[in-house]
Amino acid sequence: LSMQEAKWLDMLNSWDKWMAKKHKKVKLRCQKGIPPSLRGRAWLYLSGGKVKKEQNQGKFQELDSQPGDPKWLDVIEKDLHRQFPFHEMFVARGGHGQQDLFRVLKAYTLHRPEEGYCQAQAPIAAVLLMHMPAEDAFWGLVQICEKYLPGYYSAGLEAIQLDGEILFALLKRVSPVAHRHLKKYKIDPILYMTEWFMCAFSRTLPWVSVLRVWDMFFCEGVKIIFRVGLVLLKCMLGSQEKLKACQGQYETMELLRSIEPQYMQEAFLVQEVIELAVSERDIEKEHLSQLRRWKETHGELHCKSPPRMHGAKAIMAAEPPSRQDLKQNPTIIVEVPQTTESKTEKGKKTKKIKDTKNTSPPPNPYLLPSDPPLPSDNLSPSESQHLQKDTPLQGSNQSLSSADHDTYL
Repeated sequence: LSMQEAKWLDMLNSWDKWMAKKHKKVKLRCQKGIPPSLRGRAWLYLSGGKVKKEQNQGKFQELDSQPGDPKWLDVIEKDLHRQFPFHEMFVARGGHGQQDLFRVLKAYTLHRPEEGYCQAQAPIAAVLLMHMPAEDAFWGLVQICEKYLPGYYSAGLEAIQLDGEILFALLKRVSPVAHRHLKKYKIDPILYMTEWFMCAFSRTLPWVSVLRVWDMFFCEGVKIIFRVGLVLLKCMLGSQEKLKACQGQYETMELLRSIEPQYMQEAFLVQEVIELAVSERDIEKEHLSQLRRWKETHGELHCKSPPRMHGAKAIMAAEPPSRQDLKQNPTIIVEVPQTTESKTEKGKKTKKIKDTKNTSPPPNPYLLPSDPPLPSDNLSPSESQHLQKDTPLQGSNQSLSSADHDTYL
């Protein structure tokens, strides 16, 4: 285990205490980046998806077993191959990644039939699936759609239009030059920020930057998405020199479609986002102002969305979990092979084994179809030892793989 992983495991073991008393520390660690081996588990805890899952045992399996509405199934089916087509999980048509993506999106349409399916949900669900099994990804998606970005995926896209206006109003303060330019050429925010916000930048930024942005997004909420958008607009349109090259609506849109790589680079972008002084209060104040304006010009909103939760602390405060809900379920249990042992110790162990003969290890929800089965009691000692030798988790009974890539835990 690395020092960073050990710190995160300690936090996850006492999650409620850390969130109540040391939230600033949790936020700081999210800003520094969550260890890849624990990212999926941390996202589930931050979003409240872990609590939702524990409080709704069997719900996903129930939805998964239902046929689903053919109207949505056809659209979902067509979108599967478009999600990260070069990622090993989604490269094969009908492969396990695409199957799980279909299951998660179908389950959501049954969970929220009035909302159904929106194309922008597919990349969100795909990113979650790269870090966790289907059931966890489903509850992660539920939390994003209901708590972090409520109304984004409803018919009419009113919530995203409102946030576009909020972004534009905040830009006036962050970069007056960029604001004037977009206003001059009548470039509506919906033209450039829809994919950014609805896909939480998963289709815009380099992969390492996406993960760092999501780490902060799950902790701090939608203000991170606003800040990323403001940083990119400021960097691309924030000086007269840059604007010389885009004198017109078409040229400006082309510029925003091909953002310069240095502005999306992980270290630069994360630092800019952390330093940008845009708070939840700023967003909520502007939201009320834009809502009044919307009612004057468009009338009442057709889709009444639940109030937006600004990050992990707000979600936990709104629905306080029990200790049981937050309990970690080890997905891989490894017994450390013993060195030389005396006959008396051996005799005691044999007796213990007899007593616990019928207890089988808990199933591993993180297994891939290609993975070997977990070692069980009917394996010979040599086979069991061989399996232990191959695992990267020797000596730990609670950590998951610490390999430095982002797939299943």
